[in-house]
Amino acid sequence: MEHFIMGAIAMASIVVAAFFLRFWRDTRDRLFMLFAIAFALLALTRLGLAMSGDASEADTSWYWVRFAAFVIILVAIADKNRR
Repeated sequence: MEHFIMGAIAMASIVVAAFFLRFWRDTRDRLFMLFAIAFALLALTRLGLAMSGDASEADTSWYWVRFAAFVIILVAIADKNRR
């Protein structure tokens, strides 16, 4: 059941990333591109955890990918507020 939920979260993250890519294509605003990258990274972490045999998140390498996604979100917000 845990793998199913991780797969659902990954699918939702991919859908959100696709929406942000569409908004970026229409406006060419960096905020949307950075958000799309961040949500793609979040989807990658969930897919990686679901595909691995151990879904307990004991491997800390996935935390670094998730941390990078949140840093990208913070950078995107700061960049948008600076302009």
